[in-house]
Amino acid sequence: MQQQNIPEETSSFVGRTAELAQLTGALRKHRLVTLVGGAGVGKSRLALRAVSAALTEQTWSIYWADLWPLRSDELLAATVADALGLSDHTPRIPLDALCGWVADRTVLLVLDSCEHLVPHCRHLIGELLTACPNLTVLATSREPLGVVCEAVVPVPPLALATEAVTLFEQRAEAAARPLHEADDQLLAAQLCSRLEGVPLALELAAAQLNHRTLAETVERVRSGLDLPQEAAQPADSLRRPARHSAVRTAVGWSHELCRPTERLLWARLTVFPGSFDADLAERTCTGGPLTRDELRVCLAGLVHKSVVMAEGGCYRLLDTIREYGRMWLRELGETEHVAARHATAVVELSRQARTEWLGARQQSWYGRLEDLYHDVREALRFLLGAHPAAALELAGNVAFFWVCCGHLYETHHYLELALACTDGSSEARARGLWSLGLARLLQGDHEAGRTFAELSRQAATDRGDDEGVRQAAYLDGLAALLTGRPLAALATAEAALRDADGKERRTATFGGALCRLVRVFALTGANRLQEARREAEALRQECVRLGEFWTRSYTDYQLALIALFEGRVAAAGAHARDMLDAKRRIGDRFGLALGLELLAVSWAQQNEPERAALAYGAAALHWKIVGHPQRGTPEVAPLRDEGQAMARAQLGDAAYEALFHSAQHADRDRVVAWATSPAPEPHL
Repeated sequence: MQQQNIPEETSSFVGRTAELAQLTGALRKHRLVTLVGGAGVGKSRLALRAVSAALTEQTWSIYWADLWPLRSDELLAATVADALGLSDHTPRIPLDALCGWVADRTVLLVLDSCEHLVPHCRHLIGELLTACPNLTVLATSREPLGVVCEAVVPVPPLALATEAVTLFEQRAEAAARPLHEADDQLLAAQLCSRLEGVPLALELAAAQLNHRTLAETVERVRSGLDLPQEAAQPADSLRRPARHSAVRTAVGWSHELCRPTERLLWARLTVFPGSFDADLAERTCTGGPLTRDELRVCLAGLVHKSVVMAEGGCYRLLDTIREYGRMWLRELGETEHVAARHATAVVELSRQARTEWLGARQQSWYGRLEDLYHDVREALRFLLGAHPAAALELAGNVAFFWVCCGHLYETHHYLELALACTDGSSEARARGLWSLGLARLLQGDHEAGRTFAELSRQAATDRGDDEGVRQAAYLDGLAALLTGRPLAALATAEAALRDADGKERRTATFGGALCRLVRVFALTGANRLQEARREAEALRQECVRLGEFWTRSYTDYQLALIALFEGRVAAAGAHARDMLDAKRRIGDRFGLALGLELLAVSWAQQNEPERAALAYGAAALHWKIVGHPQRGTPEVAPLRDEGQAMARAQLGDAAYEALFHSAQHADRDRVVAWATSPAPEPHL
């Protein structure tokens, strides 16, 4: 059973016995269940509790997709594909990839926060349910989605006299203000009634007990915000919104209890579409009275007031709190300014990531840019309208990271938009053309890849950019390798690696490393194994010295392949495991599929048929994740077929298929951990 992106329950769950029973029953009978309720009423938390129960009670593979970071529908399907862990390397649109991946699997897909994308969610869910007979969807929304087969489960506020009071008491105790006296119990009941039993409102009210007594809190809720909108306040304050709901009351009250700089930070933090860390907050939100030191103090204060949620070193705003803060950001007239600051910060980080790719920080940058995924998309959305040249630079900077981690559709999408909005012969345009060529090539469009390679080569030549020429040569060489022309790839790489006097350039650059890697692949494909091994070992040694993983992983792949051709099967397995470890570190599912196949071959040739069958099944799982049947350079296919035949012959068809099937349906990360262990058991 798979599970992906399921949030952790970080606080106690109160009540909801009837709703949970209704939801559980609905999930057993219906393929689409939508939890419907107002802001802050606890829809997501109820869904999470139901999913937690389903983990032990059902055979579903469970996936959770947060839709609240999306501003529009253009990448809705791609976002859901990411939640399912897909790294699609085909030219299919994301919805087709989703349908192909889920197919007849037994899957529970949670779509959290659909209310701002209702028509688009309706279409997506309808298509998925039609194509995937064993799919069940659990959605949360402030309104029904309107799908024909939808079962709506209302989520009301908590029962005032019981559940609401219990929740408030628990949160008060967590704030070190336990309610022991009878008077406190009475005041708590009054507060719960005033806030209509809405969980978010009660959470915010309990957080304020750090600053006020319970009596003061009740009095403030009773009188402080039950007012019409007022005229402008002093400079350190903002106008008060009219009270629309218990949540609005509690959020507005929390806002009034904040210091002026905390209010300013709250407003500015709404620029982040998802989670953020303190470094990005500093880069984006400082300015005026918000110095770096003050920002840190204010961020801690907002966490203390439950305005900002702290989760594992990162922070985020709940939807309702973000909506409120955006209103104040508009009132301050800072919406465009803060969006520009955010985009600038993301562009600066992407430049640093690109510059430091060939070095010891490479692995951390893969993780960092994956964490910044929603921020990069938000920055691109803003820059495409405000500064297309910067959008093109950003898209080109992140492209190599994104295609490695499976975001080929998004890479393709944003690069095409940015290239269409810009012209000229800048470095960013040359990189954008190259990056689009890489995305097309990895999606299987070899002709388009070669076309963009030539365009990027011409752009680099016009600018006198030797590094750009080498990068273009890599695309040409890769296209030749994938179409079974290793000698053409070798000639292209050799030409790019030599200067006008015919001497090889040994400077450690991005393009140089890529061309040297093409040369290793080409020598192997041409059966010049001793040369290939010598080149691979030299390049690997340099990668180890630099602390680099991506290029190193492919040298290990080649060393494994060469060892298999030379009959050194134990060495082949060791290199394959090294490759898998490196690919795991940077999140390269395509590379994992390649490595698992070579590991399977080495086990088959070492008379380890059970492990071989499991590794072949794991490889098949990862090929499905990237949307392809087995791929790689042509010389791998005979080894793959030979190893499978050996393992089948030793085990028999039934035993082989049973092991293969078990690996195909195992947790994908557990499979990789198993494969890279020193002495894996012959079972998962």
